[in-house]
Amino acid sequence: MVEPVGNQYVVARPLYSDLAFDEEHQKVPRYHKNFVDHLRLCFSCTPQKAKKIAFNLFPVISWLPAYHFKDWILSDIVSGISTGLVAVLQGLAFALLVNIPPGYGLYAAFFPVIIYFFFGSSRHISVGPFPVLSLMVGGAVIRIVPDPVSNSTLANSTLMDEINQKRVVVAASVTMLAGIFQLLLGVLRVGFIVIYLSQSLISGFTTAAAIHVVVSQLKFIFQLTVPGYNIPLGIIWVSIFEQITKTNIADLVTSLIILVIVFFVKELNERYKTKLPAPIPIELIVTVIATGLSYGFDFKGKFQVDTVGKLEKGFQAPFSPDVGIFESCVGDGFAIAIVGFAVAFSVAKVYSIKHDYPIDANQELIAFGIGNVFGGAFKGFAASTSLSRSGVQESTGGKTQIAGLLSAVIVLIVILAIGHLLEPLQKSVLAALALGNLKGMLMQFKEIKILWGKDRYDCLIWIVTFLAGILLGLDLGLAAGVGFELLTVIFRAQFPKCTVLANVGRSDIYRNRKDYRDIYEPEGVKIFRCPSPIFFANIEFFKDKLIAAVGFKPLRVLRKRNKALRKIRRMLKKGELQVTPKGLICTVNGISDSDEELDNNRIEELDQPTYTKDLPIQIDWNSNLPPNITVPKIDTHSVILDFSAVSFLDVSALRVLGQTLKEFVRIDVDVYIVGAHDGVLDKLERCGFFDDEIKPSMFFLTIHDAVLYILLKKDLELSAPKYKPNMEKEDKDHYVINTNGLRSREFMVRDTSLPNFFNHQ
Repeated sequence: MVEPVGNQYVVARPLYSDLAFDEEHQKVPRYHKNFVDHLRLCFSCTPQKAKKIAFNLFPVISWLPAYHFKDWILSDIVSGISTGLVAVLQGLAFALLVNIPPGYGLYAAFFPVIIYFFFGSSRHISVGPFPVLSLMVGGAVIRIVPDPVSNSTLANSTLMDEINQKRVVVAASVTMLAGIFQLLLGVLRVGFIVIYLSQSLISGFTTAAAIHVVVSQLKFIFQLTVPGYNIPLGIIWVSIFEQITKTNIADLVTSLIILVIVFFVKELNERYKTKLPAPIPIELIVTVIATGLSYGFDFKGKFQVDTVGKLEKGFQAPFSPDVGIFESCVGDGFAIAIVGFAVAFSVAKVYSIKHDYPIDANQELIAFGIGNVFGGAFKGFAASTSLSRSGVQESTGGKTQIAGLLSAVIVLIVILAIGHLLEPLQKSVLAALALGNLKGMLMQFKEIKILWGKDRYDCLIWIVTFLAGILLGLDLGLAAGVGFELLTVIFRAQFPKCTVLANVGRSDIYRNRKDYRDIYEPEGVKIFRCPSPIFFANIEFFKDKLIAAVGFKPLRVLRKRNKALRKIRRMLKKGELQVTPKGLICTVNGISDSDEELDNNRIEELDQPTYTKDLPIQIDWNSNLPPNITVPKIDTHSVILDFSAVSFLDVSALRVLGQTLKEFVRIDVDVYIVGAHDGVLDKLERCGFFDDEIKPSMFFLTIHDAVLYILLKKDLELSAPKYKPNMEKEDKDHYVINTNGLRSREFMVRDTSLPNFFNHQ
């Protein structure tokens, strides 16, 4: 019963062990489903289940019938047109990252959007090319189809056309492979895999990718022949500086002007986003102006700038992927699948929380998997989403994926009708637009200082992932980042911050004894907390910390006592010891150790429980013993293990834990385990953990239950004789226990006239 008294509460209940609590309150045994039950449930078929599967597989049928046509259609039209124009320009720009002709970027901005409309669960993200994924696809492309060696070969347009076609096939094949991985992961319901990519890891990885994007676009800005970017970045910088005198000034000036304008207007959009009805479409504006100037003043003829070139009208026939490319790009495909899903799901989650609707991680994997397979079949490259393009779709009023469908219509119009108008556009303009979209990623460097102040492990994850992405490449860098991230988790679990607890405020609250002055500790009781799962990797660490907390090694004490018993029995047999009312008295001098005590054939007997029933006297190991018989004296009679933060124990840990507990029990130190989670006792019974020495009765509900039980059981004597514990049994399960038996840090006892009690009523 709990009775509030002002800002305090009074609890009246019996002392409970786990077994007593379950018995009194009639714990109900629960049936846990086995593998067969799950299979039966998985393959069962009911109308409700079929309807649920249909709604999950095609989320569009859940929101489209409820579409508010009059209220939403105008907003979706405006949003679709704005997003479509941005998608066209980003598709052309990000195709340069893949090292394929810009026109193929339009396919990547069209097919995945159509697929996502039917299969996607988010209503606000804009699907299409993403710079990080484009760069990762480009890394696989440049590795399989490298750049020509000499400039004379580069000048051969026929050969370059063949190389470009091979690169298109490689990019499409890698995209299909990534889509297959995503589809399989979605079908197998492993969407939870995204939880292994923390925000710090994604931030460090995308920042490294942004650096790669910057470097990869320098050759278009300077119009230089630079090696592919799947090699160390230092070589690329050396190549750029070696050829810096060959820079095309017209491309460089155009790029710098575009970059300044784009950064300036994006800053205005960010600063005045609450006042502007829609972000200024600066990419569209500068593209139209740059295309008009390039065409009007014939930049290609006068300044030899590199332009987009011919954009084919219509769509190409689908193709079957090259299995050989699949075999050589398995790692690239899996990395692209995971990164694409992680980025898209992160953005989708932001908008789902903002607009209060659910999203399904597994369905997102299926949607992007089908989209990439379909898009790759039509020679597009990997698609995900970007925060900037999704921000345009949402901020311009987009309510549903109707806006995404209309953006695909805009891309379709460009592919079928007006794409030729973009042919005079300089590639340096597209490179500048690609760099202009990296501002958010590059600003993530600020997170290092923030993370260092919040959590240094997260800061290290950011730095290691960033450096690995820069030095090893994006695919291996991602793997290295995930490996280091998991290593930090293992490190935290393997070396938990174990603490010794004490009572604070003479109540039922127990905290780290180092953090408070007003603490009280029961004489001879140690309370030890481990805030981590206990498993094979940290069980030895747990054991060492426990031994350090109690101040002695129980196995060493046990062996010393058994050796002492050997000596006592031998001396009693020889008459060298006599039993008196005052204890054992030695009758001889100069006793030397026997070689028998060091006999290795009997060393295992020293680890067995002490047996004293055959002796004529009860031995007090903390009293004075006969000469040449030395045994460590211990002032601890009870150890409480707080398992409230222990989520699981594995078999290896149970074996070592059981052995350690037996060592304590065999030297007459009682062990109590408190706060164990539901199911721990069941698992211990299944694993055969209990025996004559380790019993289920050692488990208690709380630390306070165990402490009160120990005080009642031991009837502690005070360190100061004039203060004696007052333990009065007033009625059943109703005790008033004086806390003078608790040791204060300041070694002072308050006025006994004050009501300082543990009240267990």
